[in-house]
Amino acid sequence: MIKLSNVQIIRGARPLLDEANLVIHRGQRIGVIGRNGCGKSTLFQLLAGNFDVEKGDVNLPGSLRCSMMAQETPACGRTALEFVIDAHQEYRALEQKIVQTEKTGDGRKLATLHDEMDALDGYSITHRAEILLSGLGFSSEQFQHPVSSFSGGWRVRLNLAAALLCPSDLLLLDEPTNHLDLEATFWLENWLQRYQGALLLISHDRSFLDAVIDNIVHFDSLKLISYKGNYSEFERLRAQKLALQQAMYEKQQKRREQIESFVRRFRYKDSKARQAQSRLRELQRMQDIAPAHVDSPFSFRFRRADKYPSFLTRVENLSIGFASALVEGINLSLHSDTRIGLLGFNGSGKSTLLKVLAGQLAPLQGELQNSRNLKIGYYAQHQVDDLDTASSARRIIQKLDKERSEQEIRDFLGGFNFDNSRVEEPVGNFSGGEKARLALARIVWQKPNLLLLDEPTNHLDLEMAHALTVALQQYQGGMILVSHDRHLLTNTVDRFWSIHQGRFSEFRGNISDYEQWLRQSSAETRPPTDVKPDRQRANKKKMRQKAANQRRQLAPLRKQNKVLEAQLESLHQELSGIDRSLADVSLYAGEQQERLNSLLQRQAAARKDLHRKEEEWLAAQDALQLASGES
Repeated sequence: MIKLSNVQIIRGARPLLDEANLVIHRGQRIGVIGRNGCGKSTLFQLLAGNFDVEKGDVNLPGSLRCSMMAQETPACGRTALEFVIDAHQEYRALEQKIVQTEKTGDGRKLATLHDEMDALDGYSITHRAEILLSGLGFSSEQFQHPVSSFSGGWRVRLNLAAALLCPSDLLLLDEPTNHLDLEATFWLENWLQRYQGALLLISHDRSFLDAVIDNIVHFDSLKLISYKGNYSEFERLRAQKLALQQAMYEKQQKRREQIESFVRRFRYKDSKARQAQSRLRELQRMQDIAPAHVDSPFSFRFRRADKYPSFLTRVENLSIGFASALVEGINLSLHSDTRIGLLGFNGSGKSTLLKVLAGQLAPLQGELQNSRNLKIGYYAQHQVDDLDTASSARRIIQKLDKERSEQEIRDFLGGFNFDNSRVEEPVGNFSGGEKARLALARIVWQKPNLLLLDEPTNHLDLEMAHALTVALQQYQGGMILVSHDRHLLTNTVDRFWSIHQGRFSEFRGNISDYEQWLRQSSAETRPPTDVKPDRQRANKKKMRQKAANQRRQLAPLRKQNKVLEAQLESLHQELSGIDRSLADVSLYAGEQQERLNSLLQRQAAARKDLHRKEEEWLAAQDALQLASGES
């Protein structure tokens, strides 16, 4: 058992913890959450035994084996495989002893050392290291590449593999999914579910947290508050707590209205009834937990673009790559209501496609036709590194729009939690999370009508990731999103496309379906798609006639769907009006009892009608899907 009693930690002049208490038992899986800078990483350093507290007691068992994921990876000539094995210091020390003893010819001592190596499971260490590297996305050829040849994101994966290889009773992982794709994230999730020791995990990926942890430790007012359950359960409990605070009521109601607006815009767009049901449940859950985030320091929304043309851009027979093509035959039209999640293995070409669409990389072949009113907001990890570190956040935004007043820019940056003093500091002093927020702020300020987002939640904390989800729900333009954050994908996009084995095609299903496909299929298996290759080009006329006949057959079903959608919209408006009336505190005075009862009866009846109409709509979706030949 690990125990912190009345602990105080001060960094510089800033207190991080005061009279804080925490108990960690063997086998617990704990998500450590709190705002950037609150002290999460400092807590990890404390548990790793790297410093002493100002006050209080820290009880760490003497036999405790702790493994912590390093945040920096120096360039070196060691191969990736050697680097990971080097982290197992006990193995390396024993290996060296065996080498030295073999030179002396001491057979008895050598036998003892080999027994120790067997007990350490050292003879399988290379195999275990290779499994870890493979799971995190390294090819067998990359095992022998020097560490210095890898980019920063791949070095983060090496640090993660090294931490997982070390034998441990306590495993400390700080944002392990940063720079991982979905496939590697799923693999890590499965690995951690089998881990036997105590796990402390810092992550902005709430879906990952939910799948791995069973407890929460929340940094709150210089204390460590423990909760049973995963992150979603914590949100629910915190929502209940904050909902009791009357001062938060107006912010809660505003957020509920925002979610209802998003529901009206997108809840009936899914072509499959099962996906529609999933979205209904997820959006209802988001509305229920909205109060858990009302005290967030982040409050921003994408500024309205000058124009939202129906057509944004079109690509035809596009081939992308570098020396050779990664993907060929890409055909896609993007409109102002297009919201796509892009899936695929690491290295498949997702980021390359976004670069081509953003005009930062020329295609190898094909046409790219842009609307003259197209305005792209492109976010990629390198843009964080491209920020002018000598400039301030205010000056970076000021350069984009010199006519705006300094106060307007300060107010805008305040929504990204840059206070009055922080907006004038050199960006070089910013943390990775602050730079990521500033890079996003720069995009938001420019009022794009097409967003191309490549892993936008890397380096963000949970509250900022949630704020970004909210902002993207309200965003009015087109969007393509690459992310390992399943919650972000589930709540902001309508359709999924995948890149697999050089082929770009629509993926039929949601994130759960994609995860299931990954688990059940090999890397050579083709994912389900909506795109069927046209192998009958010589008979185009016949195909057009068939399509026209199908459209005529589907017309009554489509009309029925539109009628139901209009009825559903009317019921939503009625319920919104009732909710606004019920929010009037004067309604609860004694003389208003009759009107209150009438409103409550109307609300119950409208909810019943809404449920019935939703069932009819879902059944109509099934019928339309069956008639159109979809499975």
